[in-house]
Amino acid sequence: MKKYGAEFIGTFWLVLGGCGSAVLAAAFPNVGIGLLGVSLAFGLTVLTMAFAIGHISGCHLNPAVSVGLWAGGRFPANQLLPYIMAQVFGAVAAGGVLFLIASGKADFNVAAGFASNGYGAHSPGGYSLFAALLTEVVMTMMFLLIILGATDQRAPQGFAPIAIGLGLTLIHLISIPVTNTSVNPARSTGVAVFVGDWALTQLWLFWVAPIIGALLGAMIYRFIGSSEK
Repeated sequence: MKKYGAEFIGTFWLVLGGCGSAVLAAAFPNVGIGLLGVSLAFGLTVLTMAFAIGHISGCHLNPAVSVGLWAGGRFPANQLLPYIMAQVFGAVAAGGVLFLIASGKADFNVAAGFASNGYGAHSPGGYSLFAALLTEVVMTMMFLLIILGATDQRAPQGFAPIAIGLGLTLIHLISIPVTNTSVNPARSTGVAVFVGDWALTQLWLFWVAPIIGALLGAMIYRFIGSSEK
């Protein structure tokens, strides 16, 4: 239960910190943090939680990461469902807190997006379904490669949180214009449930694509990371 609690808290922080920066601070008049700031915020949530709870739960904070670690032989199958449930509940709880905070502004309109992920008309840059699907698959694949490589026993010890946090920052710098960056089904669900409508209709992609990408990343690392020559 301590592991599941840690995953709940960690995913809560990821959504509140990452999506909160996008909703509350990205376009704040004159001193908005912009896409660079939002990208850094997501990376910092993972970096800080990796140091805070990594020794408790492994700090997955992401159903796709849990699936990828299972596929990579690093995580037991019997803990997958509880981990994913804890992550989704943590994300929705954070979405609720963010909604209450954002509602304190007179002109707040959740229909404007609320940091939800989308494609087509709901992509920040108007990118197609195919572009969004490919982006999410490839970005999550690379994220799993970074995670599996940085946490390998042969890698320099103690630096994994930094590599993983910066990796997530880079992923956001690349893909926010395409999908608003998911690579995390829990993150997508945590805000989509409050937007409803199109955000829930398009949510399927942000479960399917990251999980496919995670499985691909695990397969590739099991090949290239094998100690066999």
